[in-house]
Amino acid sequence: MSLSKVLKISLIAVFAIALALLAYLTFTAVRDFVTSFEMANLPGVAIQDGQAVSPEEVEEGVVTDPSVPLQSSAGPTPPAWDGAKRVTILMMGLDYRDWSEGEGPPRTDSMILLTMDPLTMTGGMLSIPRDMWVNIPGGYNYGRINTAYQLGEAYKYPEGGGPGLAMDTVEELLGVPIDYYAQIDFDAFMRFVDEIGGIDVYVPQKTKVDPVGDNNNRTLKKGDWHMNGKLALAYARARHTEGGDFDRATRTQDVIKAIRKKILDANMLPELLSKAGVLYNQLQDGIHTNLSLDEALRLAWLVAQIPEESIKQGVIGPPEQVTLVTSPDGTQQVLKPVTDKIRMLRDEIFTNTGPVSPAAASADLGSLVKEEGARVAVLNGSYTAGLAATTSDYLKSQGLNITQTDNAQTATPYTEITFYTGKPYTVKYLVDLMGIDNIRIYHVNDPASPVDVTVTLGDAWANNNPMP
Repeated sequence: MSLSKVLKISLIAVFAIALALLAYLTFTAVRDFVTSFEMANLPGVAIQDGQAVSPEEVEEGVVTDPSVPLQSSAGPTPPAWDGAKRVTILMMGLDYRDWSEGEGPPRTDSMILLTMDPLTMTGGMLSIPRDMWVNIPGGYNYGRINTAYQLGEAYKYPEGGGPGLAMDTVEELLGVPIDYYAQIDFDAFMRFVDEIGGIDVYVPQKTKVDPVGDNNNRTLKKGDWHMNGKLALAYARARHTEGGDFDRATRTQDVIKAIRKKILDANMLPELLSKAGVLYNQLQDGIHTNLSLDEALRLAWLVAQIPEESIKQGVIGPPEQVTLVTSPDGTQQVLKPVTDKIRMLRDEIFTNTGPVSPAAASADLGSLVKEEGARVAVLNGSYTAGLAATTSDYLKSQGLNITQTDNAQTATPYTEITFYTGKPYTVKYLVDLMGIDNIRIYHVNDPASPVDVTVTLGDAWANNNPMP
């Protein structure tokens, strides 16, 4: 085998694991907050095992092309990353009990959305509870968010199967585009933590844990702990604290940061490279992602360079972002999302502007909009000719700074707003003025954008607006 192929195999092993191990930690981050309603069996659905690439295929060059995914995947193929724009990765842990109990494809046991911004060198982690009652795109109506993956796999969702439907569901909930997904299983995680010599985690309160195996429960006292793979897994899974599964989501994020810190502080990369062949053979079946080798390399180095204090953490939870309710059919206890509050938390994690200060919130909104001076583009996505021009004139009369008027590339029945550079007062003003639905608010972090806010007009605005 050539030296270049050896190096590429090593890089595949190290960086696929380094990125995908984060996904595993989400496996049980927010499990069992309320009594679970088991989905009905899905008869006739074949269980599809992950199609891992064999070492022989690697040696023959099948996965040495840096543009192909690190592992074979039925998930969506994303556009190539340009190395500059903000990146989001949906980390999914699957409830493998569904396979063993004959439930068909698995549900997502947990989700964490990771974000990284190479321009500002910041990152964030946002945990999403499995029991949120949300709209699942593709005609699947409302249901628990953890069923999106299962439905996508069972009914072969055309935009990427289970991963694709899960990504689309989270995108609609949060209003941010998702570029990639990743998964890793129990054994792969424990082996990886053991290979790096364990991790150091501060335990903020007495916590009961149940490591894999029988009759080995133990209690971790408050303080610093050095954890091997089995103990780290048990700590990430533990839920017997006052905050239940929402505490567990925070613990999961703490373990992710501990792994990153251990690899960077101990300068583990050379050692991991020396073990890459063995690690790849042992762990390949437990890693699934649509990241290409080239993207994984660049993202891994980006993650390594972001200061720890620049990585924000957030958990969607009660009472601010969700409330405990009964599903419309009266059969399930679920979490109803408070969309405004969720998106405020999203903005704290995904932008650099932070939440609106209390002093600013009490000020006159019109004055704050003028101070922002946001550049606004108005695009006509309706079938009414000239709507963008008349709307631009109207918004100018309201004190908005309209710098672009044009037709949208695609038609839309709904008016949408996208902001790029963090102009919260202008966004709020437009949302209130134009009656824009919260689920039609999108954030794309792009400091180089020629405009700060884009308003895409839909047929709803054409048919019902306050313009004279």
